[in-house]
Amino acid sequence: MSVLELYAGPAAYRQIQDEGLHADLFDYMLGASGGPKWFVLAGLDRVIFPQLFSGRDRPIHAIGSSAGAFRFACFAQNDSLSAINRLAERYSQTVYSTKPDAREISQKGWKLLDYVLGETGANEILANPVVKAHFIVARCRGWLARESKPLQMSGLLASAGANLLRRRWLSGFYQRYSFGAPGSELHIQDPQGMASYQVPLSHANLKAALMASGSIPLILEGVQDIPGAPPGMYRDGGIIDYHFDLSFGPKPGLVLYPHFNRRAVPGWFDKSLSYRRPACSSYDKVLMVVPSAEFIASLPFGKIPDRKDFEQMSAEQRIPYWQKVLSESDRLGEAFAQLLSKRDIASQIRPIGFTR
Repeated sequence: MSVLELYAGPAAYRQIQDEGLHADLFDYMLGASGGPKWFVLAGLDRVIFPQLFSGRDRPIHAIGSSAGAFRFACFAQNDSLSAINRLAERYSQTVYSTKPDAREISQKGWKLLDYVLGETGANEILANPVVKAHFIVARCRGWLARESKPLQMSGLLASAGANLLRRRWLSGFYQRYSFGAPGSELHIQDPQGMASYQVPLSHANLKAALMASGSIPLILEGVQDIPGAPPGMYRDGGIIDYHFDLSFGPKPGLVLYPHFNRRAVPGWFDKSLSYRRPACSSYDKVLMVVPSAEFIASLPFGKIPDRKDFEQMSAEQRIPYWQKVLSESDRLGEAFAQLLSKRDIASQIRPIGFTR
């Protein structure tokens, strides 16, 4: 059974066909939103973070929203393997009360963040000369800037309606902020023309920006007035950039994108919109590494974890299931490591087919 699938845009395919698959191809990494869906990628992260890019001296930009941001906060620490294991361990074993409110879930999130970063993690992320972490966050406008659930719901419905008509109309409700490593000079191009605002990460704002990137509306509390950024309410970056419809510069290298789905959905509100597809330009230089359908079918319950598991399973059922997925995901890492030594790797790459 093949456990991994590779998909590439035209430019990425041509370069891999010419050069094979190696670390120096890539100047960027992407990490999608998706909460516990990330568990299926943990084994890949355990290989990509500490092995594929070990010994690298050229900067690589690691751009993530929500769970992707948390992963890349691990990637940018000195011992990335230990950090990613801390994230997997604590997140997979999180237990809430029967009906947790936003305050309880947020407090657990802050504790998770403290555990993953430890005493030195923030300093290591800021000082890392190679791994340049970028956390995507949505600055909210209008009712979405309030903590009242009825007002948030009204704002979400209004923005979902605007997005249904034109994705770029989301900019009337949210602004994309990228909190990035100091001096990284990342350029973000949005084919819809939505602006991207850059804020340097610092000791004063790193934890707040990282927490905000995963603060799902209605589920968690937002993060108010992040230091170094304009005053306001900041929430989950996946609202705008769920699986991404962006291209990056100024470096010319490829984008490595370990993803849990063979299709990329631009924003959170696009999940049910089959016609809403990313631009070809956003995936021209992307190599996606995706668990195969056969691998997913072999997992307990025949699926990857998701946030509904908190509601539909008891902790006694959910935690062993998530632990099993984390263990099985190491097969993906092993398969990827083997691919790096194959000379005919291009023959195993399929074209990305979900763009417009």
